[in-house]
Amino acid sequence: MSSISSEDTLKQAWAANTFSDANSVSAPLELANFVAGAFLPRTASSPDSWTESRNPRNDTVIALVPSTAAPEVERAIDAAVAAFPAWSALPCQTRSKYLLRVAEIMKGRKQILAVWESVDQGKTLVRARMEVDRAIANFEYFATYILHEWHAMRQIDGVALTYEHRSPKGPFVLISPWNLPLYLLTWKIAPALAFGCTAVAKPSELTSITAFLLADIIREAGLPPGVINIVFGGGPVTGETLVKSPRMKGISFTGGTVTGTHIQQVCAGTVGKKLSLELGGKNPLIVFDQGGKDVMQFNVELTARAAMENQGEICLAASRIYVQSTIYAPFVRALVSHIALTYAVDPSNPEAKLGPVVSGAHFDKVRSYIQLAKDEGGTFALGGVPEILGAGEGERGRGYWVDPTVVEGLDPKSSRVMREEIFGPVITVTPFQTESEAIALANDNPHGLAAVLLARDVGTIRRVSEQLEAGMVWVNCWMVRELSTPFGGMKSSGVGREGGDYSRDVFTDVRTVHLGDLPGL
Repeated sequence: MSSISSEDTLKQAWAANTFSDANSVSAPLELANFVAGAFLPRTASSPDSWTESRNPRNDTVIALVPSTAAPEVERAIDAAVAAFPAWSALPCQTRSKYLLRVAEIMKGRKQILAVWESVDQGKTLVRARMEVDRAIANFEYFATYILHEWHAMRQIDGVALTYEHRSPKGPFVLISPWNLPLYLLTWKIAPALAFGCTAVAKPSELTSITAFLLADIIREAGLPPGVINIVFGGGPVTGETLVKSPRMKGISFTGGTVTGTHIQQVCAGTVGKKLSLELGGKNPLIVFDQGGKDVMQFNVELTARAAMENQGEICLAASRIYVQSTIYAPFVRALVSHIALTYAVDPSNPEAKLGPVVSGAHFDKVRSYIQLAKDEGGTFALGGVPEILGAGEGERGRGYWVDPTVVEGLDPKSSRVMREEIFGPVITVTPFQTESEAIALANDNPHGLAAVLLARDVGTIRRVSEQLEAGMVWVNCWMVRELSTPFGGMKSSGVGREGGDYSRDVFTDVRTVHLGDLPGL
């Protein structure tokens, strides 16, 4: 493999203004680690030193992603540790200006970032544009949050004045997933840096291109070397080296429950290390028979969007649909018709509402669950078991395309399809009769990340929403986010919360200072 410089790779990537440009790049982008304010040259060219990142639409190699070995990871940790004292001592106004500068540069390159996010992950271009806007908002929100912080103060009359004082926790590990690459990476980088921490970030090796471009933006914004370092690679070596490091004072991780559990086990002996883990979801959506035809149509469209957006590759997606039995049959007919019309696979249209799943391995996983649904006695109201990868014709055959799939007739108690996270355009639909049955069905799952409730009666809304075992409950809406609200799950869906004050709790230590009343003062 002939290696090209990082500057040449960046020039090539930034020139891709359109979806067509990115898809016609002559050679795979050769990504490089960003450490201490600079891109590091490749240290080896053997096949195990890099990972091929493939275009989900046609299975072509679009990037070569470093598989960073432990020594280079330690180099990034060195940089974060060295940069921490000076960065944490900067005034909030100075840190804020740096983050706002990053946001401003991103605004000027929104289209290119969206194009590469779409090409790399498989998401639609419309969805990618929205996520880039949200990534920019992450920097803007936390840049301004730190200018208006509040701190609790209490007085013990005649005895003492007490107040809370916060200081940055220290160098942090930030690990983000492949489904919302730039959005969730910036959701971690922005607050970590705003609150005075330095960091080593590791995006998913499956979707690393926009993280590489973000590193270039950070360099252009002039952040001090070592404040944020970005290394690429998989979990077993790159990720494991990061989470095991005693020099890193905290970990913010978004990903699967199995990996999150492993991180907890690895860190069990380090009591002082802060863990914030946002893990998997198998989210219920409950539809009550409340309202007329207009309400029915609204509920159908919202259900379809909550289930099929980003091919179902969103941890907050609704994958278990429970419909009151009195409207079950007409609702399912309308839902199937709407999904078939709105979310049809169209490989030739980058503006289509359904893209391919992220990788060949993930295609095989999703396909195996659809086959399992059939084996468990389910019936397909829409879709069916896909052909094996590569069996079809043209781009449809080469890419990782899964038709939207709606399954009925599974046993909620025993079906693995109804209990395990699939992370694809696959939903189950089940009837319920009573309010208490709906709550029981929704809560009968090891996960507890999010839930959606579609109802019109205020009493129903209060009773049901306050009993759902989910960290986030949306009523007559979905994916509404206000960045100061707590984000996180219950049960096996995670530990801790992030967002606004909750992110401050993750990235800072708090001490209580007691000022005694001195005689004569």
